Amino acid sequence: MAILNADQRNYIYILEAARVGIHKPLLAALYVAHSGNRDFQGKAEDNALGMLAAPGVTQARLDSFEEQVQYAANTLRSLTDALIEKGFSPIALWDGDRGGYGDKFLQEIARGYKPTARDSGAAQLQSCDFQALKQSYWNDIRADFPGDELPQNLAFLDQALLELIERLPGYYRGLPNQRDSILEAGRIWRGLADHAEVIDSLGLSANTPAVTLDRELVSFIQRIAVHYSGYPHQREAMLRMAQLWRQLNSREEIIASLSQDISPRPELNVIDPALIAFIQRVPQYYQGSGIQRHSVTECFRLWNQLDSRTTALTELGVKTDIFAPNQQLDAATVQQAGSQLDQALMNFSRSIPTAYAESDHQRQALVRLIQLWRKTPTKSQVINALVEDVKAMEGALPDTPAAPPKPEPLPLPPRPNRWTKDNLQLPAAVVSGGHLSWATATRGGTRMPPDQATVDAIVRIAQQVEKASERIGKPFIITSWFRPPDINRAVGGAPFSRHIVGDAIDFYVEGLTGNQLYWALDPWWPGGLGRYSKFPYLCHLDARGYRARWTH
Repeated sequence: MAILNADQRNYIYILEAARVGIHKPLLAALYVAHSGNRDFQGKAEDNALGMLAAPGVTQARLDSFEEQVQYAANTLRSLTDALIEKGFSPIALWDGDRGGYGDKFLQEIARGYKPTARDSGAAQLQSCDFQALKQSYWNDIRADFPGDELPQNLAFLDQALLELIERLPGYYRGLPNQRDSILEAGRIWRGLADHAEVIDSLGLSANTPAVTLDRELVSFIQRIAVHYSGYPHQREAMLRMAQLWRQLNSREEIIASLSQDISPRPELNVIDPALIAFIQRVPQYYQGSGIQRHSVTECFRLWNQLDSRTTALTELGVKTDIFAPNQQLDAATVQQAGSQLDQALMNFSRSIPTAYAESDHQRQALVRLIQLWRKTPTKSQVINALVEDVKAMEGALPDTPAAPPKPEPLPLPPRPNRWTKDNLQLPAAVVSGGHLSWATATRGGTRMPPDQATVDAIVRIAQQVEKASERIGKPFIITSWFRPPDINRAVGGAPFSRHIVGDAIDFYVEGLTGNQLYWALDPWWPGGLGRYSKFPYLCHLDARGYRARWTH
Protein backbone atom coordinates (compact mmCIF):
# COMPACT_ATOMS: atom_id res chain seq x y z
CA MET A 1 0.00 0.00 0.00
CA ALA A 2 1.63 3.22 -1.16
CA ILE A 3 1.99 6.05 1.35
CA LEU A 4 -0.34 8.96 0.63
CA ASN A 5 0.70 12.58 0.97
CA ALA A 6 -0.90 14.95 3.49
CA ASP A 7 -3.38 16.45 1.02
CA GLN A 8 -4.56 13.03 -0.13
CA ARG A 9 -5.05 11.90 3.45
CA ASN A 10 -6.91 15.09 4.32
CA TYR A 11 -9.32 14.59 1.43
CA ILE A 12 -10.19 11.12 2.73
CA TYR A 13 -10.66 12.50 6.25
CA ILE A 14 -13.11 15.12 4.94
CA LEU A 15 -15.21 12.55 3.08
CA GLU A 16 -15.43 10.10 5.95
CA ALA A 17 -16.05 12.74 8.63
CA ALA A 18 -18.96 14.14 6.60
CA ARG A 19 -20.31 10.63 6.07
CA VAL A 20 -20.68 9.76 9.75
CA GLY A 21 -21.00 13.21 11.35
CA ILE A 22 -17.74 13.72 13.23
CA HIS A 23 -15.27 16.60 13.30
CA LYS A 24 -12.64 15.95 10.62
CA PRO A 25 -9.55 17.06 12.61
CA LEU A 26 -10.08 14.12 14.96
CA LEU A 27 -9.23 11.66 12.17
CA ALA A 28 -6.08 13.62 11.36
CA ALA A 29 -5.18 13.64 15.07
CA LEU A 30 -5.52 9.85 15.31
CA TYR A 31 -3.08 9.51 12.42
CA VAL A 32 -0.50 11.61 14.26
CA ALA A 33 -1.15 10.09 17.70
CA HIS A 34 -0.68 6.55 16.37
CA SER A 35 2.44 7.34 14.35
CA GLY A 36 4.50 5.06 16.58
CA ASN A 37 2.43 2.05 15.49
CA ARG A 38 3.27 2.40 11.81
CA ASP A 39 5.91 0.53 9.87
CA PHE A 40 6.88 2.28 6.63
CA GLN A 41 9.55 -0.24 5.62
CA GLY A 42 7.23 -2.10 3.30
CA LYS A 43 5.64 1.06 1.90
CA ALA A 44 2.60 0.37 4.05
CA GLU A 45 0.86 2.25 6.80
CA ASP A 46 -0.07 -0.50 9.26
CA ASN A 47 -2.45 0.65 12.00
CA ALA A 48 -2.36 4.17 10.53
CA LEU A 49 -5.16 5.37 12.80
CA GLY A 50 -4.91 2.73 15.52
CA MET A 51 -7.51 0.41 14.02
CA LEU A 52 -7.48 -3.31 14.90
CA ALA A 53 -9.80 -6.19 14.02
CA ALA A 54 -12.99 -6.54 16.04
CA PRO A 55 -15.87 -9.08 16.15
CA GLY A 56 -17.56 -7.34 13.23
CA VAL A 57 -14.45 -6.29 11.30
CA THR A 58 -11.73 -8.64 10.08
CA GLN A 59 -8.13 -7.53 9.65
CA ALA A 60 -8.49 -8.00 5.89
CA ARG A 61 -10.99 -5.12 5.88
CA LEU A 62 -8.35 -2.79 7.32
CA ASP A 63 -5.67 -3.36 4.69
CA SER A 64 -5.88 0.00 2.92
CA PHE A 65 -5.57 3.49 4.32
CA GLU A 66 -9.01 4.38 2.97
CA GLU A 67 -10.57 1.43 4.84
CA GLN A 68 -8.76 2.33 8.04
CA VAL A 69 -10.13 5.88 7.90
CA GLN A 70 -13.59 4.56 7.08
CA TYR A 71 -13.62 2.26 10.10
CA ALA A 72 -11.99 4.90 12.28
CA ALA A 73 -14.87 7.23 11.45
CA ASN A 74 -17.41 4.46 12.14
CA THR A 75 -15.69 3.67 15.44
CA LEU A 76 -15.59 7.27 16.63
CA ARG A 77 -19.31 7.63 15.87
CA SER A 78 -20.01 4.37 17.74
CA LEU A 79 -17.95 5.54 20.69
CA THR A 80 -19.83 8.84 20.73
CA ASP A 81 -23.20 7.04 20.71
CA ALA A 82 -22.03 4.69 23.48
CA LEU A 83 -20.95 7.57 25.68
CA ILE A 84 -24.28 9.33 25.13
CA GLU A 85 -26.07 6.15 26.22
CA LYS A 86 -23.92 6.12 29.37
CA GLY A 87 -25.13 9.60 30.19
CA PHE A 88 -22.30 11.82 28.94
CA SER A 89 -23.58 15.37 28.65
CA PRO A 90 -23.08 17.50 25.54
CA ILE A 91 -20.70 19.71 27.51
CA ALA A 92 -18.52 16.69 28.33
CA LEU A 93 -18.25 15.88 24.62
CA TRP A 94 -17.95 19.34 23.04
CA ASP A 95 -16.34 22.65 23.96
CA GLY A 96 -18.88 25.05 22.47
CA ASP A 97 -16.81 28.19 22.92
CA ARG A 98 -13.73 26.83 21.15
CA GLY A 99 -15.68 24.81 18.60
CA GLY A 100 -14.08 21.41 19.18
CA TYR A 101 -14.21 18.21 21.18
CA GLY A 102 -13.74 18.59 24.93
CA ASP A 103 -10.86 17.11 26.91
CA LYS A 104 -13.10 14.53 28.56
CA PHE A 105 -14.10 13.07 25.19
CA LEU A 106 -10.53 13.16 23.86
CA GLN A 107 -9.44 11.27 26.98
CA GLU A 108 -12.00 8.56 26.23
CA ILE A 109 -10.61 8.23 22.71
CA ALA A 110 -7.03 8.07 24.01
CA ARG A 111 -8.01 5.14 26.29
CA GLY A 112 -9.10 3.12 23.26
CA TYR A 113 -12.40 1.43 22.50
CA LYS A 114 -13.67 -2.11 22.00
CA PRO A 115 -17.03 -2.26 20.19
CA THR A 116 -19.66 -4.82 21.04
CA ALA A 117 -20.27 -7.82 18.82
CA ARG A 118 -23.50 -6.20 17.63
CA ASP A 119 -21.64 -3.21 16.22
CA SER A 120 -20.55 -4.63 12.86
CA GLY A 121 -19.37 -1.28 11.51
CA ALA A 122 -16.83 -0.45 14.20
CA ALA A 123 -13.26 -1.71 14.66
CA GLN A 124 -11.17 -1.80 17.81
CA LEU A 125 -9.38 1.45 18.61
CA GLN A 126 -5.95 1.22 20.18
CA SER A 127 -5.04 3.49 23.04
CA CYS A 128 -2.71 6.44 22.46
CA ASP A 129 -1.13 9.35 24.28
CA PHE A 130 -3.79 11.87 25.29
CA GLN A 131 -1.55 14.95 25.02
CA ALA A 132 -0.34 13.96 21.55
CA LEU A 133 -3.93 13.40 20.45
CA LYS A 134 -5.14 16.71 21.90
CA GLN A 135 -2.27 18.77 20.48
CA SER A 136 -2.51 17.30 16.98
CA TYR A 137 -6.32 17.75 17.04
CA TRP A 138 -6.13 21.48 17.73
CA ASN A 139 -3.16 21.87 15.37
CA ASP A 140 -5.27 20.47 12.55
CA ILE A 141 -8.14 22.83 13.35
CA ARG A 142 -5.76 25.81 13.12
CA ALA A 143 -4.24 24.44 9.90
CA ASP A 144 -7.64 24.30 8.19
CA PHE A 145 -8.42 27.96 8.88
CA PRO A 146 -5.42 29.84 10.24
CA GLY A 147 -5.48 33.35 11.63
CA ASP A 148 -8.76 35.22 11.87
CA GLU A 149 -10.67 33.40 9.15
CA LEU A 150 -13.03 31.86 11.72
CA PRO A 151 -14.73 33.60 14.63
CA GLN A 152 -12.65 33.25 17.80
CA ASN A 153 -15.66 32.27 19.91
CA LEU A 154 -18.16 29.78 18.50
CA ALA A 155 -20.70 29.96 21.30
CA PHE A 156 -23.13 31.58 18.84
CA LEU A 157 -23.19 28.60 16.50
CA ASP A 158 -25.91 26.41 17.99
CA GLN A 159 -28.37 29.27 18.26
CA ALA A 160 -27.58 30.39 14.71
CA LEU A 161 -28.30 26.90 13.38
CA LEU A 162 -31.59 26.67 15.26
CA GLU A 163 -32.73 30.10 14.05
CA LEU A 164 -31.86 29.21 10.46
CA ILE A 165 -33.97 26.05 10.68
CA GLU A 166 -36.84 27.90 12.35
CA ARG A 167 -37.06 30.29 9.40
CA LEU A 168 -36.41 27.65 6.75
CA PRO A 169 -40.02 26.76 5.75
CA GLY A 170 -40.60 30.25 4.37
CA TYR A 171 -37.72 29.83 1.90
CA TYR A 172 -37.91 26.17 0.93
CA ARG A 173 -38.57 25.85 -2.79
CA GLY A 174 -37.60 22.24 -3.46
CA LEU A 175 -34.38 23.20 -5.22
CA PRO A 176 -31.93 20.29 -5.57
CA ASN A 177 -29.47 21.69 -3.02
CA GLN A 178 -32.27 22.44 -0.56
CA ARG A 179 -33.70 18.92 -0.76
CA ASP A 180 -30.25 17.33 -0.51
CA SER A 181 -29.36 19.48 2.49
CA ILE A 182 -32.24 18.13 4.58
CA LEU A 183 -31.68 14.56 3.41
CA GLU A 184 -28.03 14.84 4.46
CA ALA A 185 -29.03 16.19 7.85
CA GLY A 186 -31.36 13.25 8.37
CA ARG A 187 -28.78 10.73 7.21
CA ILE A 188 -26.10 12.01 9.61
CA TRP A 189 -28.52 12.58 12.52
CA ARG A 190 -29.90 9.04 12.30
CA GLY A 191 -26.65 7.34 11.26
CA LEU A 192 -28.07 6.04 7.98
CA ALA A 193 -26.20 4.94 4.88
CA ASP A 194 -27.81 7.05 2.14
CA HIS A 195 -30.70 9.30 1.21
CA ALA A 196 -32.89 6.36 0.21
CA GLU A 197 -32.76 5.14 3.80
CA VAL A 198 -33.73 8.60 5.04
CA ILE A 199 -36.76 8.65 2.74
CA ASP A 200 -37.69 5.15 3.91
CA SER A 201 -37.36 6.22 7.56
CA LEU A 202 -39.92 8.95 6.87
CA GLY A 203 -42.40 6.34 5.69
CA LEU A 204 -42.02 7.39 2.07
CA SER A 205 -40.72 5.68 -1.06
CA ALA A 206 -38.69 6.49 -4.13
CA ASN A 207 -41.96 7.02 -6.03
CA THR A 208 -43.31 9.59 -3.58
CA PRO A 209 -44.36 12.77 -5.44
CA ALA A 210 -41.86 15.61 -5.04
CA VAL A 211 -44.43 17.89 -3.42
CA THR A 212 -45.13 15.30 -0.72
CA LEU A 213 -41.44 14.60 -0.16
CA ASP A 214 -40.68 18.29 0.19
CA ARG A 215 -43.48 18.78 2.71
CA GLU A 216 -42.25 15.87 4.82
CA LEU A 217 -38.64 17.03 4.67
CA VAL A 218 -39.50 20.49 5.97
CA SER A 219 -41.56 18.94 8.77
CA PHE A 220 -38.70 16.54 9.57
CA ILE A 221 -36.00 19.20 9.86
CA GLN A 222 -38.25 21.21 12.17
CA ARG A 223 -38.82 18.15 14.36
CA ILE A 224 -35.13 17.34 14.77
CA ALA A 225 -34.45 20.97 15.68
CA VAL A 226 -36.86 20.55 18.61
CA HIS A 227 -34.86 17.51 19.75
CA TYR A 228 -31.48 19.18 19.35
CA SER A 229 -29.39 18.65 22.49
CA GLY A 230 -25.99 19.89 21.37
CA TYR A 231 -24.41 16.48 20.86
CA PRO A 232 -21.57 16.54 18.30
CA HIS A 233 -23.26 14.37 15.65
CA GLN A 234 -26.40 16.52 15.87
CA ARG A 235 -24.37 19.67 15.34
CA GLU A 236 -22.51 18.12 12.40
CA ALA A 237 -25.84 17.13 10.84
CA MET A 238 -27.13 20.66 11.06
CA LEU A 239 -23.87 22.18 9.87
CA ARG A 240 -23.90 19.87 6.86
CA MET A 241 -27.48 20.91 6.13
CA ALA A 242 -26.55 24.60 6.30
CA GLN A 243 -23.47 24.07 4.12
CA LEU A 244 -25.43 22.35 1.36
CA TRP A 245 -28.31 24.81 1.67
CA ARG A 246 -25.94 27.70 0.95
CA GLN A 247 -23.81 25.62 -1.45
CA LEU A 248 -20.57 26.49 0.33
CA ASN A 249 -17.28 24.69 -0.03
CA SER A 250 -16.61 23.50 3.52
CA ARG A 251 -17.72 23.21 7.11
CA GLU A 252 -15.49 26.12 8.06
CA GLU A 253 -17.03 28.35 5.40
CA ILE A 254 -20.56 27.77 6.65
CA ILE A 255 -19.50 28.63 10.21
CA ALA A 256 -17.96 31.89 8.98
CA SER A 257 -21.09 32.57 6.91
CA LEU A 258 -23.44 31.96 9.85
CA SER A 259 -21.47 34.40 11.96
CA GLN A 260 -22.57 37.11 9.51
CA ASP A 261 -26.07 36.02 8.45
CA ILE A 262 -28.49 33.37 9.76
CA SER A 263 -31.20 33.79 7.13
CA PRO A 264 -32.05 30.74 4.99
CA ARG A 265 -33.04 33.10 2.20
CA PRO A 266 -31.42 31.78 -1.00
CA GLU A 267 -29.29 34.21 -2.94
CA LEU A 268 -30.89 35.37 -6.17
CA ASN A 269 -28.07 33.75 -8.11
CA VAL A 270 -30.02 30.47 -7.87
CA ILE A 271 -32.12 31.69 -10.80
CA ASP A 272 -29.13 32.55 -13.01
CA PRO A 273 -29.27 29.30 -15.04
CA ALA A 274 -32.91 30.03 -15.91
CA LEU A 275 -32.13 33.66 -16.79
CA ILE A 276 -29.36 32.65 -19.16
CA ALA A 277 -31.45 29.85 -20.68
CA PHE A 278 -34.27 32.33 -21.36
CA ILE A 279 -32.07 34.98 -22.95
CA GLN A 280 -30.41 32.35 -25.15
CA ARG A 281 -33.84 31.50 -26.58
CA VAL A 282 -34.88 35.11 -27.20
CA PRO A 283 -33.43 35.31 -30.76
CA GLN A 284 -35.23 32.06 -31.61
CA TYR A 285 -38.66 33.29 -30.52
CA TYR A 286 -38.33 37.01 -31.23
CA GLN A 287 -40.88 38.17 -33.82
CA GLY A 288 -40.63 41.92 -33.38
CA SER A 289 -43.98 42.28 -31.63
CA GLY A 290 -44.52 45.39 -29.56
CA ILE A 291 -44.27 43.63 -26.19
CA GLN A 292 -41.15 41.72 -27.23
CA ARG A 293 -39.45 44.85 -28.57
CA HIS A 294 -40.36 46.78 -25.43
CA SER A 295 -39.16 44.02 -23.05
CA VAL A 296 -35.71 43.69 -24.65
CA THR A 297 -35.33 47.48 -24.95
CA GLU A 298 -36.16 47.86 -21.26
CA CYS A 299 -33.62 45.14 -20.45
CA PHE A 300 -31.03 47.04 -22.47
CA ARG A 301 -31.85 50.26 -20.59
CA LEU A 302 -31.56 48.67 -17.14
CA TRP A 303 -28.51 46.64 -18.12
CA ASN A 304 -26.65 49.80 -19.19
CA GLN A 305 -28.17 51.87 -16.37
CA LEU A 306 -29.63 54.47 -18.74
CA ASP A 307 -32.08 57.11 -17.58
CA SER A 308 -34.80 56.77 -20.21
CA ARG A 309 -36.15 54.73 -23.09
CA THR A 310 -35.18 57.52 -25.48
CA THR A 311 -31.58 57.32 -24.33
CA ALA A 312 -31.68 53.55 -24.75
CA LEU A 313 -32.97 53.84 -28.31
CA THR A 314 -30.24 56.33 -29.12
CA GLU A 315 -27.60 53.97 -27.74
CA LEU A 316 -29.10 51.21 -29.89
CA GLY A 317 -28.54 53.36 -33.00
CA VAL A 318 -32.13 54.45 -33.59
CA LYS A 319 -32.70 58.05 -34.73
CA THR A 320 -35.15 59.10 -32.04
CA ASP A 321 -36.25 62.22 -33.92
CA ILE A 322 -38.51 60.02 -36.02
CA PHE A 323 -40.64 59.52 -32.89
CA ALA A 324 -41.20 63.28 -32.47
CA PRO A 325 -44.84 64.41 -32.08
CA ASN A 326 -46.73 65.07 -35.30
CA GLN A 327 -43.90 63.54 -37.31
CA GLN A 328 -45.24 62.23 -40.61
CA LEU A 329 -43.46 59.02 -41.58
CA ASP A 330 -43.94 56.74 -44.50
CA ALA A 331 -44.27 53.00 -43.98
CA ALA A 332 -40.83 52.24 -45.43
CA THR A 333 -39.10 54.55 -42.93
CA VAL A 334 -40.98 53.00 -40.01
CA GLN A 335 -40.16 49.50 -41.20
CA GLN A 336 -36.50 50.33 -41.67
CA ALA A 337 -36.25 51.84 -38.18
CA GLY A 338 -37.96 48.79 -36.70
CA SER A 339 -35.61 46.41 -38.50
CA GLN A 340 -32.55 48.34 -37.31
CA LEU A 341 -33.84 48.27 -33.75
CA ASP A 342 -34.62 44.56 -33.89
CA GLN A 343 -31.15 43.77 -35.19
CA ALA A 344 -29.52 45.84 -32.45
CA LEU A 345 -31.68 44.19 -29.77
CA MET A 346 -30.80 40.70 -31.01
CA ASN A 347 -27.10 41.55 -31.06
CA PHE A 348 -27.47 42.73 -27.46
CA SER A 349 -29.34 39.61 -26.36
CA ARG A 350 -26.72 37.34 -27.96
CA SER A 351 -23.97 39.17 -26.07
CA ILE A 352 -25.54 38.63 -22.63
CA PRO A 353 -24.49 35.01 -21.90
CA THR A 354 -20.81 35.94 -22.14
CA ALA A 355 -21.13 39.48 -20.74
CA TYR A 356 -23.22 38.55 -17.69
CA ALA A 357 -21.18 39.36 -14.56
CA GLU A 358 -23.93 38.46 -12.04
CA SER A 359 -24.23 42.04 -10.85
CA ASP A 360 -27.51 43.03 -9.23
CA HIS A 361 -28.53 45.51 -11.92
CA GLN A 362 -27.82 42.98 -14.69
CA ARG A 363 -29.89 40.33 -12.92
CA GLN A 364 -32.74 42.77 -12.36
CA ALA A 365 -32.63 43.75 -16.03
CA LEU A 366 -33.10 40.14 -17.07
CA VAL A 367 -35.88 39.58 -14.53
CA ARG A 368 -37.65 42.67 -15.88
CA LEU A 369 -37.29 41.41 -19.45
CA ILE A 370 -38.95 38.12 -18.53
CA GLN A 371 -41.67 39.85 -16.53
CA LEU A 372 -42.62 42.01 -19.54
CA TRP A 373 -42.18 39.22 -22.09
CA ARG A 374 -44.38 36.78 -20.12
CA LYS A 375 -46.79 39.53 -18.98
CA THR A 376 -46.33 38.48 -15.35
CA PRO A 377 -47.91 40.90 -12.83
CA THR A 378 -45.18 41.00 -10.19
CA LYS A 379 -41.45 40.47 -9.92
CA SER A 380 -41.86 37.93 -7.11
CA GLN A 381 -44.03 35.81 -9.39
CA VAL A 382 -41.33 35.95 -12.05
CA ILE A 383 -38.69 34.80 -9.57
CA ASN A 384 -40.91 31.95 -8.36
CA ALA A 385 -41.43 30.84 -11.96
CA LEU A 386 -37.69 30.99 -12.63
CA VAL A 387 -37.05 28.84 -9.56
CA GLU A 388 -39.45 26.28 -11.04
CA ASP A 389 -37.52 26.49 -14.32
CA VAL A 390 -34.28 25.70 -12.47
CA LYS A 391 -35.91 22.73 -10.73
CA ALA A 392 -37.14 21.42 -14.09
CA MET A 393 -33.61 21.64 -15.49
CA GLU A 394 -32.36 19.15 -12.88
CA GLY A 395 -33.99 16.11 -14.45
CA ALA A 396 -34.48 17.38 -18.01
CA LEU A 397 -33.12 15.28 -20.84
CA PRO A 398 -30.86 17.02 -23.38
CA ASP A 399 -32.60 18.84 -26.21
CA THR A 400 -35.96 18.91 -24.40
CA PRO A 401 -37.76 22.21 -23.71
CA ALA A 402 -36.91 22.15 -20.00
CA ALA A 403 -33.19 21.58 -20.58
CA PRO A 404 -30.92 24.61 -20.88
CA PRO A 405 -29.96 25.27 -24.51
CA LYS A 406 -26.41 24.60 -25.62
CA PRO A 407 -24.17 27.66 -25.20
CA GLU A 408 -23.25 29.44 -28.43
CA PRO A 409 -19.96 31.29 -28.92
CA LEU A 410 -20.08 34.93 -29.80
CA PRO A 411 -18.97 35.88 -33.32
CA LEU A 412 -15.38 37.04 -33.21
CA PRO A 413 -14.29 40.47 -34.39
CA PRO A 414 -12.32 40.64 -37.64
CA ARG A 415 -8.86 39.10 -37.50
CA PRO A 416 -6.07 41.67 -37.45
CA ASN A 417 -3.47 41.74 -40.19
CA ARG A 418 -0.88 40.81 -37.60
CA TRP A 419 -1.26 39.44 -34.08
CA THR A 420 0.25 41.56 -31.32
CA LYS A 421 0.18 41.18 -27.56
CA ASP A 422 -2.52 43.88 -27.47
CA ASN A 423 -5.00 42.42 -29.98
CA LEU A 424 -5.06 38.69 -29.15
CA GLN A 425 -8.47 36.99 -29.28
CA LEU A 426 -8.38 33.92 -27.02
CA PRO A 427 -11.12 31.96 -28.89
CA ALA A 428 -9.56 32.71 -32.29
CA ALA A 429 -7.32 30.30 -34.15
CA VAL A 430 -3.68 31.38 -34.19
CA VAL A 431 -3.52 30.47 -37.87
CA SER A 432 -6.54 31.33 -40.00
CA GLY A 433 -8.58 28.16 -40.56
CA GLY A 434 -6.56 26.20 -38.03
CA HIS A 435 -7.70 24.39 -34.87
CA LEU A 436 -5.10 25.74 -32.41
CA SER A 437 -6.43 28.79 -30.56
CA TRP A 438 -4.77 31.51 -28.55
CA ALA A 439 -6.54 30.07 -25.51
CA THR A 440 -4.61 26.83 -26.07
CA ALA A 441 -1.31 28.64 -26.59
CA THR A 442 -1.73 30.75 -23.43
CA ARG A 443 -3.32 28.09 -21.19
CA GLY A 444 -6.69 29.80 -21.15
CA GLY A 445 -5.19 33.28 -20.94
CA THR A 446 -3.10 32.57 -17.81
CA ARG A 447 0.22 32.77 -19.70
CA MET A 448 -0.04 35.76 -21.98
CA PRO A 449 2.95 36.59 -24.19
CA PRO A 450 4.90 39.54 -22.78
CA ASP A 451 6.26 40.89 -26.06
CA GLN A 452 6.02 40.75 -29.85
CA ALA A 453 8.84 38.22 -30.15
CA THR A 454 6.87 35.69 -28.13
CA VAL A 455 3.70 36.37 -30.14
CA ASP A 456 5.60 35.79 -33.38
CA ALA A 457 7.13 32.59 -31.98
CA ILE A 458 3.68 31.22 -31.11
CA VAL A 459 2.46 32.01 -34.61
CA ARG A 460 5.57 30.39 -36.08
CA ILE A 461 5.10 27.06 -34.32
CA ALA A 462 1.32 27.09 -34.91
CA GLN A 463 1.82 27.36 -38.66
CA GLN A 464 4.05 24.28 -38.65
CA VAL A 465 1.92 22.30 -36.19
CA GLU A 466 -1.21 22.77 -38.29
CA LYS A 467 0.66 21.15 -41.19
CA ALA A 468 1.90 18.35 -38.93
CA SER A 469 -1.61 17.68 -37.69
CA GLU A 470 -2.85 17.41 -41.27
CA ARG A 471 -0.18 14.81 -42.01
CA ILE A 472 -1.07 12.75 -38.95
CA GLY A 473 -4.77 13.06 -39.71
CA LYS A 474 -5.80 13.72 -36.13
CA PRO A 475 -5.84 16.80 -33.90
CA PHE A 476 -2.90 17.45 -31.57
CA ILE A 477 -3.91 17.74 -27.91
CA ILE A 478 -1.53 20.26 -26.37
CA THR A 479 -0.33 19.69 -22.80
CA SER A 480 2.20 22.56 -22.70
CA TRP A 481 2.95 25.52 -24.98
CA PHE A 482 4.25 28.93 -23.91
CA ARG A 483 5.82 28.86 -20.41
CA PRO A 484 7.16 32.03 -18.76
CA PRO A 485 10.58 31.49 -17.13
CA ASP A 486 9.22 31.19 -13.57
CA ILE A 487 6.64 28.58 -14.60
CA ASN A 488 9.23 26.74 -16.67
CA ARG A 489 11.48 26.50 -13.61
CA ALA A 490 8.58 25.39 -11.40
CA VAL A 491 7.68 22.48 -13.70
CA GLY A 492 11.30 21.39 -14.08
CA GLY A 493 11.83 22.61 -17.63
CA ALA A 494 15.29 22.93 -19.10
CA PRO A 495 16.95 26.35 -18.51
CA PHE A 496 16.99 27.11 -22.25
CA SER A 497 13.69 25.45 -23.11
CA ARG A 498 12.01 26.59 -26.31
CA HIS A 499 8.76 26.77 -24.30
CA ILE A 500 10.14 30.00 -22.79
CA VAL A 501 10.49 31.43 -26.28
CA GLY A 502 6.95 30.33 -27.18
CA ASP A 503 7.69 28.16 -30.22
CA ALA A 504 7.55 24.71 -28.59
CA ILE A 505 4.71 22.36 -27.74
CA ASP A 506 4.30 19.10 -25.87
CA PHE A 507 1.33 17.13 -27.15
CA TYR A 508 -0.30 13.77 -27.66
CA VAL A 509 -2.72 12.31 -30.17
CA GLU A 510 -5.53 10.00 -29.12
CA GLY A 511 -4.71 6.38 -29.93
CA LEU A 512 -1.11 6.97 -31.04
CA THR A 513 2.14 6.50 -29.14
CA GLY A 514 4.94 9.02 -29.00
CA ASN A 515 7.07 6.66 -31.09
CA GLN A 516 4.44 6.49 -33.83
CA LEU A 517 4.28 10.27 -33.94
CA TYR A 518 8.07 10.55 -33.88
CA TRP A 519 8.55 8.16 -36.80
CA ALA A 520 5.82 9.85 -38.87
CA LEU A 521 7.16 13.36 -38.29
CA ASP A 522 10.91 12.68 -38.34
CA PRO A 523 11.49 12.70 -42.13
CA TRP A 524 10.12 16.17 -42.77
CA TRP A 525 9.80 18.17 -39.51
CA PRO A 526 12.28 21.07 -39.92
CA GLY A 527 12.87 21.90 -36.23
CA GLY A 528 13.19 20.06 -32.93
CA LEU A 529 11.40 16.74 -32.44
CA GLY A 530 11.51 14.81 -29.17
CA ARG A 531 9.92 11.93 -27.31
CA TYR A 532 9.85 10.81 -23.69
CA SER A 533 10.68 7.29 -22.58
CA LYS A 534 8.92 7.89 -19.26
CA PHE A 535 5.79 9.22 -20.98
CA PRO A 536 5.27 6.95 -24.00
CA TYR A 537 2.31 8.89 -25.43
CA LEU A 538 3.88 12.34 -25.24
CA CYS A 539 5.78 14.09 -28.03
CA HIS A 540 7.60 17.43 -28.41
CA LEU A 541 7.89 19.82 -31.34
CA ASP A 542 9.66 23.16 -31.60
CA ALA A 543 10.38 25.62 -34.40
CA ARG A 544 14.09 26.14 -33.93
CA GLY A 545 15.95 26.94 -37.17
CA TYR A 546 17.59 23.51 -37.55
CA ARG A 547 16.74 19.82 -37.22
CA ALA A 548 17.25 18.30 -33.77
CA ARG A 549 16.11 14.85 -32.60
CA TRP A 550 16.18 13.46 -29.08
CA THR A 551 14.70 10.95 -26.67
CA HIS A 552 14.49 12.03 -23.03
